[in-house]
Amino acid sequence: MTITDALRGITCPTVTPFDDGSIDEAALADLLEHLQAGGIDAVFPCGTTGEFPALTADEQRHVIETTVDHAEVPVVAGAAATSVADTVAAIDRAADAGADAAAIVAPYFTTANAPAGNERFFEAVLADASLPVLLYNIPQCTGQRIEPETVAAVADHERAIGIKDSSGDLEYFLSVLGKTPDEFLCLQGYDALLVPALRMGADGGINALSNVVPEVLGEAFNESDDERGRELQRDAISPLFEACTTHDFAPATKTALTERGVISSDEVRPPLVAVDDAGTESIGGALESALAVGKR
Repeated sequence: MTITDALRGITCPTVTPFDDGSIDEAALADLLEHLQAGGIDAVFPCGTTGEFPALTADEQRHVIETTVDHAEVPVVAGAAATSVADTVAAIDRAADAGADAAAIVAPYFTTANAPAGNERFFEAVLADASLPVLLYNIPQCTGQRIEPETVAAVADHERAIGIKDSSGDLEYFLSVLGKTPDEFLCLQGYDALLVPALRMGADGGINALSNVVPEVLGEAFNESDDERGRELQRDAISPLFEACTTHDFAPATKTALTERGVISSDEVRPPLVAVDDAGTESIGGALESALAVGKR
């Protein structure tokens, strides 16, 4: 299966398990086994849910290599950085580690002072990219969104394969969808909007909750046009998403994974903190309900 075919489904932005501060390879392998048993179509290590800012460049490469070694599905590797050179270098590391594509964000901290700035940034990265590239719109983390006009301007580049939108703004998503070619993949990254976006023409989803309940997200994708898809979104995905949103998705997703027994530790690196007892109880209850809805 090609990377573009795989992305027309559900891709999991995987957590990075830790054990006493170090990457837990065995837990990562267990997670990938769980995801593949749940029918996931592709995996995305070293993204936001994977705590990439807390990983060194060598650790990112190690996580990607471990993922490639254990994954039987295509791999999109996070390659976010703030300069063109560092972004290209991160894509090269991902390629050397065996990834099938890379995901990049708009520069953060120093944001574009004019709309043309991000277009220049993406064009420069794409010109030297050693892998197909997925744009990643997450303005709550980067301090700026990738304007629909910017996406449209680079969408025809041979290395640009699509965009993951985690903004939570359905109007923005539909604008990008309307301004880009059919072959340019528009992927919904905000779990609470998965089925609505699919019904409006999204090609697939890249969703943190697919770490925890891959079978539920997969069925929601397959049944998005039917009442069953609406039921799964309303009664399983959205309530679990709401229970997780107040805790940041890396800690919340790890908590849910420990509650399900997939990994043994919810350890996160600074500046993140683990979910407290009240949050764990809330997430655990929402997880139990989501699994029950998934079995109906």
